[in-house]
Amino acid sequence: MSLTFHWFLPTNGDSRHVVGGGHGTPATASGRDRPPTVAYLSQIASAAEDLGFVGALTPTGAWCEDAWLTTAMVSRHTERLKFLVAFRPGFVSPTLAAQMAATFQRQSGGRLLLNVVTGGESHEQRAYGDFLDKDDRYRRTGEFLEIVRGLWDGKTVDLDGEHLRVEDARLARVPDPVPEVYFGGSSPLAGEIAARHADVYLTWGEPPAQVAEKIAWIRGLAAKEGRTPRFGIRLHVITRDTAEAAWAEADRLLDGFDPETVRSVQAGLARSESEGQQRMLALHGGSREGLEIHPNLWAGIGLVRGGAGTALVGSHAEVAERIKEYAALGISEFVLSGYPHLEEAYWFGEGVLPRLAEDGVWRHPGGERRASVQVPFAG
Repeated sequence: MSLTFHWFLPTNGDSRHVVGGGHGTPATASGRDRPPTVAYLSQIASAAEDLGFVGALTPTGAWCEDAWLTTAMVSRHTERLKFLVAFRPGFVSPTLAAQMAATFQRQSGGRLLLNVVTGGESHEQRAYGDFLDKDDRYRRTGEFLEIVRGLWDGKTVDLDGEHLRVEDARLARVPDPVPEVYFGGSSPLAGEIAARHADVYLTWGEPPAQVAEKIAWIRGLAAKEGRTPRFGIRLHVITRDTAEAAWAEADRLLDGFDPETVRSVQAGLARSESEGQQRMLALHGGSREGLEIHPNLWAGIGLVRGGAGTALVGSHAEVAERIKEYAALGISEFVLSGYPHLEEAYWFGEGVLPRLAEDGVWRHPGGERRASVQVPFAG
């Protein structure tokens, strides 16, 4: 089996410092260092495509640009790269969402993947006109995916649910291929939805023992539904020629965290309704000490950023070993990012991926690597 790697499009801005934001917290000022223009995001997407990433995740929320519109524009500047578009079911009708996905597939040549985000923060949801509580949002997501999957299968759908109702819904043209659904969540209801609908269950970068528990949990639930989803993990990366150089970069990023920003972000994230976010916070407890929570797994990013808060840090060989450790648990897809996203894509793509190829666990999805993208820096 060849592992699958995805990169990240920083539609909240990019920087040589960590750009905070997410889960109800605004993007930090560093996000203005490299604004998320289509030109810059296209550079990242083209580099990711060249290096061998299969897709690129684009986030959703008030803190970043719209994922659907941005990826539609960036797709014109790439050939093979898929786009893992994050979207929230409560903001778009299921029939319209199914139609949008079908259109994206046709116009992009089948390059859409969907990251379904139920929405963990009620105050942000209310800003969009959504006043359901968290549990009801998950129940609505289940109804939403039931409708969308029926439409994608070419069925005429009638559903009178607790939260959604459609009559005689159908698509004139179904997507080909049907987009795969990526889904994450740590609550009991999230597990139920994932078991019924997820093609890929995503977890944030917790230590391997905790990831193994999640995999076993979802596998058990999915088996009862007669399903066998794949598993993915969301991580940042800081990989260099030597471990010393990688940890020096982590220290540089940590030194750039303003104490007041850390205090403000942690206070905001502490109010999060997301169980996954609370698990992220527990990894560092708001402290700058003891941030290496497992060999080469660093929790420092989570001091200033909501959502994914851990990074693989080390030499290229060490990071490759940690990836194989997660793969041995059942993780087959890795959704990665790093600051800045353009340069860090090259560090990982030229330092780690060739080692994984030599070990026989990865192969370039485009065959021989193209030489169309030039490395933007030396060293």
